[in-house]
Amino acid sequence: MRKFKRAMALTLVTAMAAASFVGCSKNSSSGSAAANNATKEVVTDASGKEVPLRDQIAAKKYDSEGKVLNIYVWNDEFINRVADHFPGYEKVDATNGKIGDVSVKFTKVDNQDNKYQTNLDQTLQDNGDNQENADADKKIDIFLVEADYALKYVNSKYTTKLADLGITDADLPNQYQYTKDAVTDSEGNLKGISWQGCPGLLIYRRDIAKEVLGTDDPSEVQKSVADWDKFADTAKMMAAKNYKMTSSVNDTYRVYSNNVSSKWVVDGKINIDDNIMKWVDDSKELVDAGETGTYDMWSDDWKKGFYPEGNVFCYFGPAWLIDFSMHCDEKGSVGYDGGWAVTEGPQGFFWGGTWICAAAGTDNQELVKDLMLCLTTDEETMTQIVEKDHDFVNNSKVMEAKATDSSFGDKYLSNQNPVGLFCNGIKTVSLANISGYDQGCNEEFQNAMKDYFDGNYKTYEDALDAFYTKVIVKYPELKKPE
Repeated sequence: MRKFKRAMALTLVTAMAAASFVGCSKNSSSGSAAANNATKEVVTDASGKEVPLRDQIAAKKYDSEGKVLNIYVWNDEFINRVADHFPGYEKVDATNGKIGDVSVKFTKVDNQDNKYQTNLDQTLQDNGDNQENADADKKIDIFLVEADYALKYVNSKYTTKLADLGITDADLPNQYQYTKDAVTDSEGNLKGISWQGCPGLLIYRRDIAKEVLGTDDPSEVQKSVADWDKFADTAKMMAAKNYKMTSSVNDTYRVYSNNVSSKWVVDGKINIDDNIMKWVDDSKELVDAGETGTYDMWSDDWKKGFYPEGNVFCYFGPAWLIDFSMHCDEKGSVGYDGGWAVTEGPQGFFWGGTWICAAAGTDNQELVKDLMLCLTTDEETMTQIVEKDHDFVNNSKVMEAKATDSSFGDKYLSNQNPVGLFCNGIKTVSLANISGYDQGCNEEFQNAMKDYFDGNYKTYEDALDAFYTKVIVKYPELKKPE
């Protein structure tokens, strides 16, 4: 890593106005009403040469800010990103480190059974409602959110506008618009930021494709799964050879639900979109024909398809599912010897992603800003993340370069370079119909339909009534449709 002396003279030079700077990028639509006319500052050395962001950060001590940076997470992913890619981070142990004079403390609370949100909510409330009395070294400075519940936090008083940290549209010209939409509050203020984009693809077994379809070439396999009718026809071919098309109906749910034309709640009433209904109809046919199962996501039965004896043709997911969740580094798994490949599938979709939010009242504003900018906008850092971690990063310029890099590939995909397919897929992602009710409605709907598919409800209408009941208990302000 290039270094420069802190004593070196730095000169702030104001760059061109954000309006003209941002206008060069198709991904640059505003994510913050307060930052539309902001300018971007460029730091240069004594010779007038621009100083890379990583070098600026490496020179800082952050000695004028809070002594502890508290970060709330639900797993090790963000801890590893900070440890591996933020300049000057020194690891102390699994959940503690140092950046200059600041101690970094990660509080990790498991996501299962909503434990993470429950713990986070209580801590934010305690700190937020007792600002004057709260211990500065224990207050949350950063916390992470997912798309399914991001609006709950960005529309609250517990998150800080990025514009108030000094992050403007001019800093974000290459970020994918949907990643900004997910964390934009009702007044148009951007209140979170992500290093990831999570477009999804159909992930299929090469050996099964060769046996049943006669080829494992992604462009040829795509012809057999290009829409849901072709997908269903291929499922019959798979069943004839004793293979499941997917491990579970839940594998396809997010693909359908990402392509709805209306929200879960319309005028205070629960609304079931036509594409969600299509998932029910299509899934029922697959289950009744024995072409898929009804396993819960992440269950041991669902994961059996990660191994050859599981006899599952395909899963749906983003880059992180392949490299971090399909046991591909485990000898004997399908991925260990490069047994998977990817293609577009019937519809584009996204799954997951992690957004960084600055907690209101943080006393580490400069460090929070630098961490956000380094991990989510710096091209050198983001290229490192792609190459080391195989993340699809939130930077169109970096990803488009990787899409044409013939030396880049994923060993779990027999060195197929999936980036071009992911780049095409992310163009279709829209959060136009996202709402604060998404997590609860999606979870309860899948639970009710599982019981329907398994025969625990005699009719779809019975399952639907159970769904309405559970959702209204969770969200008393909602009503059933007439």
